Amino acid sequence: MMLTKIDPKSLELNPFETIGQQWMLITAGTPEHCNTMTASWGGLGILWKRPVATVYIRPQRYTKQFVDAQDYFTLSFFPEAEREKLAYCGRVSGRDEDKIARCGWTVTQAECGAPYFGEAELVLVCRKLYRQTLTKDSFVACEVCEQCYPEQDYHDMYIAEIVEAYRSI
Repeated sequence: MMLTKIDPKSLELNPFETIGQQWMLITAGTPEHCNTMTASWGGLGILWKRPVATVYIRPQRYTKQFVDAQDYFTLSFFPEAEREKLAYCGRVSGRDEDKIARCGWTVTQAECGAPYFGEAELVLVCRKLYRQTLTKDSFVACEVCEQCYPEQDYHDMYIAEIVEAYRSI
């Protein structure tokens, strides 16, 4: 599969399906030393006159330290045939083993240096604009907080400008 650079504003996808059902990988670091995690929470849209992606990462996730240390991260979307590998990347920590090598993916570098996977069918390269930890007192619907945060390990929300996009041809 070969990826070609496209204009991020030309994307035509259903984020409810693409993020919520098919999942994505959040990847950060350098091509030589990076980590990735599976995510099914997030969003795509326009904010501050820019195309943006919003992702959520819990504090205990190993990938979080990579995202926090870099200005850029990537979101990679894969064909259904890779579903089991995405599930694996959500179950296993990169602290414990080299998930990327085990999945057999090729780490590729975006123009800004952010790592992504050559086997993906869609990649969004994101530049961090904003980060904030969700807090219990900010929830208007208390049942969401009770249901999703019984351990009070609130996600950090990252809003990032989509600066590059690649699609398989």
